[in-house]
Amino acid sequence: MQPEHFSAVPLDKSYRLLNHGPTVLVSANHGGISNVMAAAWACVLDFGQSPKVTVVLDKATYTRELLMASGEFALQLPIKAMVSLTVGVGSDSAKEVPDKLTKHGVQLFTAPGSSVPLVAGCVGWLICKWIPEPHNEQTYDLFIGEVVAAWADERVFREGRWYFESAPDELRTIHHVAGGKFYATGEPIQG
Repeated sequence: MQPEHFSAVPLDKSYRLLNHGPTVLVSANHGGISNVMAAAWACVLDFGQSPKVTVVLDKATYTRELLMASGEFALQLPIKAMVSLTVGVGSDSAKEVPDKLTKHGVQLFTAPGSSVPLVAGCVGWLICKWIPEPHNEQTYDLFIGEVVAAWADERVFREGRWYFESAPDELRTIHHVAGGKFYATGEPIQG
């Protein structure tokens, strides 16, 4: 079941979900098997009607295998209350902990017209079609995706913009800086 505050984001504004540099959860599904992992290295590559994103996925990750088998994946933006979940799915490998999603309390849902698993509790979701670039993937573990659909929690992202200052504090996205330490998105500063 979709979250209560799940609103479509126009593709030409979807890059704004990532442009503030949050940690993301990456999910994929193939053959009825879903997995989720955390990634701190995700960013916008291109924007417009056909926006593109990049994410680094280590060769050892099960999510990478599912992505390559299915040709699609999702990037999601976890919030402050999801730090433990984020660390858990980023630390445990589904290859060694097959029930890691249950262990860390991950609840999945799908959006209309998609089979890509999405993580409940996030404030942004981007479904991406994988654009194969074998050299970048093998050499740098760098994957490119074309955003084909996007949604956001309208309490914090609407009209193509973030509104952290007027949203509940617990809806702030998180940013990993190293050693298990995260920061939450701060207050806006007008330039």
